[in-house]
Amino acid sequence: MSKQGRVGTVCVVPLTAEISNVTSTRHIALRMDEAILTVNNELDTELVVSWMSERCYQCLYQQLGVVPAGPSPGQPSSVDFVVGTQHGITLQLNSTTVNLELCTVPFHFGEHGNYSLWVKNLKNDSVVNCSVVTGADPVNSYISILVAFLIFAGLALASAIGTTILGLDVVRGFFFRISGSMETERLINSELGSPDRTVSLIADNILPPPSSPSKRLRSLDTFRGISLVIMVFVNYGGGRYWFFRHESWNGLTVADLVFPWFVFIMGTSIALSTHSMLRAGSTRCSLLRKVVWRSMQLFIIGVFIINPNYCQGPLSWNNLRIPGVLQRLAFSYLVVACLDLLVARGRLDILTTDAWWSPGLDILLYWPAWLCVLILEIIWLCLTFLLPVPDCPTGYLGPGGIGDMGLYANCTGGAASLIDRWLLGESHIYQTPSSRVIYATHVPYDPEGVLGSINSILMAFLGLQAGKIILHYRDLHSSIISRFLIWGLLLGAISAALTKCSTDHGFIPVNKNLWSLSYVTTLACFANVLLVLVYFTVDVKKWWSGAPFYYPGMNSILVYVGHEVFEEYFPFRWRMSNSQSHTEHLTQNLVATSCWVFIAYVLYRKKIFWKI
Repeated sequence: MSKQGRVGTVCVVPLTAEISNVTSTRHIALRMDEAILTVNNELDTELVVSWMSERCYQCLYQQLGVVPAGPSPGQPSSVDFVVGTQHGITLQLNSTTVNLELCTVPFHFGEHGNYSLWVKNLKNDSVVNCSVVTGADPVNSYISILVAFLIFAGLALASAIGTTILGLDVVRGFFFRISGSMETERLINSELGSPDRTVSLIADNILPPPSSPSKRLRSLDTFRGISLVIMVFVNYGGGRYWFFRHESWNGLTVADLVFPWFVFIMGTSIALSTHSMLRAGSTRCSLLRKVVWRSMQLFIIGVFIINPNYCQGPLSWNNLRIPGVLQRLAFSYLVVACLDLLVARGRLDILTTDAWWSPGLDILLYWPAWLCVLILEIIWLCLTFLLPVPDCPTGYLGPGGIGDMGLYANCTGGAASLIDRWLLGESHIYQTPSSRVIYATHVPYDPEGVLGSINSILMAFLGLQAGKIILHYRDLHSSIISRFLIWGLLLGAISAALTKCSTDHGFIPVNKNLWSLSYVTTLACFANVLLVLVYFTVDVKKWWSGAPFYYPGMNSILVYVGHEVFEEYFPFRWRMSNSQSHTEHLTQNLVATSCWVFIAYVLYRKKIFWKI
């Protein structure tokens, strides 16, 4: 809208006061993350009220409604509007007669609050005053998160204290004597008891079995479990809080962290398992067959669980979505495992550590794989920034819709979207991307599309590099930790350079939908730091057993597939008394996630693991 001949604007300061009777008698049923805004117009002209989210970069204003002129001087006309409360918004008020911007009001409304926006002339008619008055205080919907955190923290503390007490020699001796006396009494009263049998049973039931040494690192399963538990929680809704949902376009939320971490730790596991099987005598050809078969299984399972109407009859090819989380995992696993089979070594103990290049041993020995990944990354850069996209700027990384002032409404994702539509077809990709939330896009876009799979390969390969560090520096905890931290620092520096330490102004912004290069380097940086913390506390100092995350980490495929298939069944979902309550959604989602952790624990105790 034109800003020529702008009327003077007064700074807006939120006030607290009672609102007029004309609005106090109105009742509007509000949903989550909504508030009531009453616009009171004392001017002699109609007002057009528009809004724009503060998270929307270079966006058009969207019209909220029209407020008629006041019926007489000093008597305002009022119109109620429902506004969002997830992010701060900027209100724009324009005069309909001359299409002039009268004022802009930046404000962050609170959930279920009641607000009034008064628009009137000051004594000098050339200046319009816009002021926000809070009529009813909003509710604090974040209290539920604090309560949930305190409950789980209390349970963790109680578990730690209980474990410590049970580990004391006095307590262990007490239970030893009790269990010994009970077993003796049982054998005396049993007609089948015999002296020889008594000794055997006492030894079997009281004395712990000798523990067999295991090279499996609990920290890796714990890391995988952390990623998986958060993934299940956010997939179930995350209490409907915006930061537990995927970012609309550029930027990060909690939900954007977990999938790359899962890909990262998958790469780490590839390095360790390939090395172990080669040492055991497996041939590379036999391992390649297993890799291909496992990738096919993952892909097929993924297609089924993201198209849930298979329970209602045959799947329709017309709208079958092809990309997905497990499909992306399958493709990344296939490529990275093949690269590892190309360069992996069965024996590392014969390698020299005295040469000048030995600090780079874990990289230089695998240079062919690094070269392949570098070539793939060059392909991603060329396709992203050089591939012509019809009716869109070359190299466009924006969301389309109302972003970029609405100039490229149908250009969501640029080259990534074009490649998906060309290879898969528009009806076989995700129809409701997260960019719809803020940028009001209306074209399909798949965050697990073809072009982004190249960068997921890079993420898995960086995880593979972490595995190589563990292999080459095994039992040298300080060397492993220092190299993880060096990689984290290096990847963080690359991210800072690519993004210019900003959300929207960098060369390549952090973007989960695109799986941009900076997104991978940023999340790989976080993954290395998190892996250091988990490795140090679980495997080095043994301060933490990894519970409860260790158990779903040991059965990750079963938990992921199960939580998708049984999402709509009790106890993972039930009818809520108030479906517009963050507290009820948070409770339901935490209970559902805890159920899967408990299921994983039971399966672990029974030694049931689903491996493909």
